[in-house]
Amino acid sequence: MHRIALGLEYDGAPFSGWQIQASSNLETVQGKVDEALSKVADQTIKTFCAGRTDSGVHATNQVVHFDSSINRGSKAWIFGANSHLPPSIRVRWAQDVDESFHARFSATARRYQYLIYCQKIKSPLLWQKALQTSQGLNISGMNQAALALLGEHDFSAFRAAGCQSRTSQRRVIAANWYKKGSFIIFDVQANAFLLHMVRNLVGAFLDVGKGIKGVEWISELIESQDRSLGSVTAPPDGLYLVGVDYPVIHNIPENVSLPLFLHET
Repeated sequence: MHRIALGLEYDGAPFSGWQIQASSNLETVQGKVDEALSKVADQTIKTFCAGRTDSGVHATNQVVHFDSSINRGSKAWIFGANSHLPPSIRVRWAQDVDESFHARFSATARRYQYLIYCQKIKSPLLWQKALQTSQGLNISGMNQAALALLGEHDFSAFRAAGCQSRTSQRRVIAANWYKKGSFIIFDVQANAFLLHMVRNLVGAFLDVGKGIKGVEWISELIESQDRSLGSVTAPPDGLYLVGVDYPVIHNIPENVSLPLFLHET
């Protein structure tokens, strides 16, 4: 068997998340990718991803792997799969990897960005691509509050009820807010994330940025370990998986990219 790793970019808006849901006919990113790869390989292919994005969540750099008894070569995997995929999903790169590589379990960190578009008039071109607001936000205060996230903590206060993780402990490596043109961006990296963790964090930070809560509130929420004390969950529209880190031994391509429409902002 050959093990192949792929880098994917997709618009999550048309899909009910990454993972195939056996009990429903809902369209998922994994369903489309597995179907396309199976046609190229002429055998049933099942992919494994670095992070199972939720319904409506996007990715500029999702990493997956799969096993195949036939190796078509990187060019065929890329262009062959893309010829069978909907325009909302694209394979960006493909390469052979050792059988010890696993897209999920070999990953040492994941990086997400959440985009907030701040203008009085909403942009129809950013519908389902960013959270849009006309209200100003205190980025300095939000960054001060973000310091509380760094290090290893119990993030139960930001964990969705349906989360199946065995532990709510997570190690946040970096977290900051910054402005780029008309966008305010939350950039966060951790060893792993809980279900809806980033979106629940964004909801809380918005209350800090709007002055509804003080900068110390994020720290208080972490200490409380009580989800019911937090804010509403931010919508999936603005959330992007932008990078996954792996040990250098696996030789995975550098895997961080901003959403395309931010490049020239």
